[in-house]
Amino acid sequence: MSAHKAVAVSLAILSAAFLASAALAEGTGLIAATPAELKWTAAPSVGPGVMISVIEGDLKKPEPFTMRLMLPANTKVGVHTHPVTERVTVISGTFYFATGDTFDAAKAKAYHPGDTLIIPVGMPMYAATRKQEAVLQLHGTGPWGITYLNPADDPRNSKK
Repeated sequence: MSAHKAVAVSLAILSAAFLASAALAEGTGLIAATPAELKWTAAPSVGPGVMISVIEGDLKKPEPFTMRLMLPANTKVGVHTHPVTERVTVISGTFYFATGDTFDAAKAKAYHPGDTLIIPVGMPMYAATRKQEAVLQLHGTGPWGITYLNPADDPRNSKK
């Protein structure tokens, strides 16, 4: 194949890929939601009383997602990992967060509204709230999930 033909084929493939991604972006449509419009449901995999609102995407699929988590006061989320990079922004309240294999409340740093964390795939982490609830916005590319290092910390395993 001549160099000119190889360049032409490469440009054609790149153009098709660009047009396809632009068409997909157009097909998704506008997503707009005010806090009052969010639909909250229980998030038992995170903890008792924790609520989730999925704004965009299907958390079980390999696609972009945006969600909010509402953690009540005095919530403890044991040491866990996620299968995707997780981008967290504190919307309200104070969120206590640390990385490591052992939960140590004294090592957790306080994060406030507007603070952001970007947590790599598989990094052990833990979190908590204290005297007030915290609302977080998380986004990434799924599928999202949570795996506790100690199965006893997984709220799905607790006996009711």
